[in-house]
Amino acid sequence: MKLVFIGATHEVTGSCTYINACGKHILVDFGMEQGVDVYENVQVPTSPSNIDLVLLTHAHIDHSGLLPLLCAGGFRGEIHCTKATASLCAIMLRDSAHIQEFECEWRTRKAKRKGLDDVQPLYTINDAEDAIKCLVPHDYGEVVQICEGIEARFSDAGHLLGSASIEVRITEGGESRKLIFSGDIGNKNQPLLRDPQYLESADYVLMESTYGTRLHERPADYASALAEVLQRTFDRGGNVVIPSFAVGRTQEMLYFIRQIKERGLVTGHEGFPVYVDSPLAIDATAIFMSNKDSCYDEEAMDYVSRGVNPIMFDDLRLSVTSDESRAINFDRTPKVIISASGMCEAGRIKHHLKHNLWRPECTVVFVGYQAAATLGRSLCEGASKVKLFGEEISVRAEITILPGVSGHADKAGLDEWIGHIQKPKAVFVNHGESAIAEQYTLHLREELGLEAFCPYSGAELDLLTGEFRNTEPVPITRTAKPSTAYQRLVASLDRLTAIVQSSKGLTNKELGKMADTIANLCSKWGS
Repeated sequence: MKLVFIGATHEVTGSCTYINACGKHILVDFGMEQGVDVYENVQVPTSPSNIDLVLLTHAHIDHSGLLPLLCAGGFRGEIHCTKATASLCAIMLRDSAHIQEFECEWRTRKAKRKGLDDVQPLYTINDAEDAIKCLVPHDYGEVVQICEGIEARFSDAGHLLGSASIEVRITEGGESRKLIFSGDIGNKNQPLLRDPQYLESADYVLMESTYGTRLHERPADYASALAEVLQRTFDRGGNVVIPSFAVGRTQEMLYFIRQIKERGLVTGHEGFPVYVDSPLAIDATAIFMSNKDSCYDEEAMDYVSRGVNPIMFDDLRLSVTSDESRAINFDRTPKVIISASGMCEAGRIKHHLKHNLWRPECTVVFVGYQAAATLGRSLCEGASKVKLFGEEISVRAEITILPGVSGHADKAGLDEWIGHIQKPKAVFVNHGESAIAEQYTLHLREELGLEAFCPYSGAELDLLTGEFRNTEPVPITRTAKPSTAYQRLVASLDRLTAIVQSSKGLTNKELGKMADTIANLCSKWGS
């Protein structure tokens, strides 16, 4: 019975934890790292084809984004999650693969002009489709026996549609242990979604710490705070550009803007257009409505009971095609442009920034977390110039951070969440920037009296004895990371190894043919 910390240790993204129990190899999340990594992450201690199943807390790419790569390496097990998470993953993983393929095509065209090699995506649409086929959806509160000796239950974490904290009970050799994986803990009193549900008991808790050292500044009225930004920008004749995560934050912004229009909070610009320029966000908005009964809070359900869609309104314009996206910036009418990605690292938002950042009459409103070394973080920290598509752009637009609009609990919210769990044997703090995770761990020890640790990647917990062995951090050297093509090649090797290991029942003729094929490959590539 062993647990190994893999990702989101002393950093915010790339969530992944490995469990070896009851003869099974299990992952809790397998997320993509975003922004600059500080420390090296250890590899999952077994090949993808040996992973039996995955427990997924929610659909955000920093928790789910490497599942297609897992499938490219031969994984064919089950991915257990909530129903809404399964629906969102179906669009988000396809979108992630599409973005990678599209950007690799663009980079390959540039590389060829310089006589360089093609650029390969980390994974393809086909890999994403394989991952989607593995999704197994469950209701909140349902106790699921995922394999002999292991049960799981998903509770609403209040962070994203379908997001969950996962309780895992492991029974092996007459010993039983209960684990709680917090996932991302939601902020209270957010629009649309219910508040986080609290859990009662566990032996060991793994919890996030994104905002573990700060208290959110909460405007008394989100809609009024956003309306003030819209009013002064429209009065200047400018656009309001909102880099927004396509799933979750976009729908919250639409909810606020509906309230602004209903209450007449912006004057002199009645009927101002609002563009959602993200095919993913448009698909996700439909999924939000289809999961309203299991995920919406009372205020949102009040709209629904009156036959009103709380995230749709007149003057909302949905841009699907590239031509529709480009046309937005040729219309001089003051408008709101909501576009992904939320950290400005990819997607259509970069085009809108190129057209609006240099205009002093415009405003860019940040409404979500900006990871270190992302374009969004640079703008929030006061960059005077940024580079977009190889062109240097002056930052003359107003840059505003709307306080309180966060999908993550602040320090008080984290304390309240962990405070409901009867004193566990130990708490392990992850999913936070290194200094924040360390400070929140110290806070749990000194002020809440909990046995708390802040693991580095590779740290191990013996679930039977409770022995925790942390590791020394390995800072990332500033040499180039392995290319995506190489990472795909390694995944293919894992898959080939699994095929060879499962081939013992084949005939001698079939085995000989397989051996010859592998030998020919080795000869072709010089080994």
